[in-house]
Amino acid sequence: MAEDKLFVSFACQRCSQSLRLDESLNSFSEHTSAELNLPIYSNPEVDLESQATSFDHYVPPCRLSDSGNGANGFMLISDENEVDLLSHQFKVQAALFDTLSGNSNIDHPLCDECTDNLIEILDQQLQIAQEDYDDYSRYYKMLQSDKDEPKLSDLEKELSDLKAEEVRLLDELSALEHEEEETKKAIQEQEAIAQKITLEEDRYWKEYTRHRRDFLVLEEEAKSLECQLNYTSNQLDKLQRTNVFNATFHIWHNGHFGTINNFRLGRLPSAPVDWSEINAAWGQTALLLSSLARKINLTFERFRLVPFGNHSHIVSLDDDKEFPLYGSGGFKFLWDTKFDSGMVAFLDCLQQFQEKVETLEKGSKAFCFPYRTNKGKIEDKDASYSIKIQLNSEEQWTKALKFMLTNLKWGLAWVSSQFKSDGEEIQSDN
Repeated sequence: MAEDKLFVSFACQRCSQSLRLDESLNSFSEHTSAELNLPIYSNPEVDLESQATSFDHYVPPCRLSDSGNGANGFMLISDENEVDLLSHQFKVQAALFDTLSGNSNIDHPLCDECTDNLIEILDQQLQIAQEDYDDYSRYYKMLQSDKDEPKLSDLEKELSDLKAEEVRLLDELSALEHEEEETKKAIQEQEAIAQKITLEEDRYWKEYTRHRRDFLVLEEEAKSLECQLNYTSNQLDKLQRTNVFNATFHIWHNGHFGTINNFRLGRLPSAPVDWSEINAAWGQTALLLSSLARKINLTFERFRLVPFGNHSHIVSLDDDKEFPLYGSGGFKFLWDTKFDSGMVAFLDCLQQFQEKVETLEKGSKAFCFPYRTNKGKIEDKDASYSIKIQLNSEEQWTKALKFMLTNLKWGLAWVSSQFKSDGEEIQSDN
């Protein structure tokens, strides 16, 4: 029945390989088991000789050998005698391995290779321990050979000094701890102040940003206002250098005709000017004389000028009659004399203006009108020209109107020169 038997085998506790145990491990005496159960490291306080007699009475602890089922598990199938033999051998071997494992940090059994590796490790540890032993032995021998042993009094004094130093250091440590607490409190206070300063700084930067934005906006507005001021100053300077009368009333000549704002005043057989242009020229002339008189605070006697464009007229202060300064043409001998009366009245107003200017000059001959006026006529040296149309030639009438405009131009220049302080300046057309 050998084919039906299953034998027990042990495995290496490191590599788990199956082991084949030597037959000498099947049995050993109780004395040997007791020796194996002794601790490996000797204790000087334990008397091994007194314990030697107890080896025969040593009972090993129940471990792997007491287990009904081994660590590796087994089953015996045979007759009773064989089972008892194998069970006894297993218990002996298990007890041996338990004893070896309990006396060291290494589990048993081990295979040959693992045992060799373990021996190499133990040899290295033994060598290190031997080196430590040699070092301690040398130091011990050095201490034994040292004859300058300190005296007890010196050691006690040194101990006392050390205790005093300890007390001093403890006091210093206490002072430092107190200082540390004060420093921590100061640090906390400074951190609180720093946090407050941080908040103030944030608020400051916010306000700075807002004020900076307002400053930039105001700076842009200031630059804009500065540009507007420069432009306005230039315009004011330009206006101050501008003669409002010359700018408004431009008196010049066009051949035999005197012109005001490019409107011709007069008629010639070779150049029959339309009456609408003549009427517009008279309207501009009446407006100019009225403006000059108002500028020098002159109130006309006997007549009142009414500038009304191309339908301007003059009102007599005696009987409120109106004399037109405009015409519509027609035959010379059938002409309405009201137009002539209006032109004569206008020449009378111009004469009053000239006399007012001469009065303001206080008899000074520094300024003098180029032509004199007298009862509806304009005098030029030895000749005089009537401003009426009736019983007059167109050439003389046109020349009289031209001389009248020349006097108005001179009056305009004089008024402008008297009011330079008002920002006006003469601009000569010549």
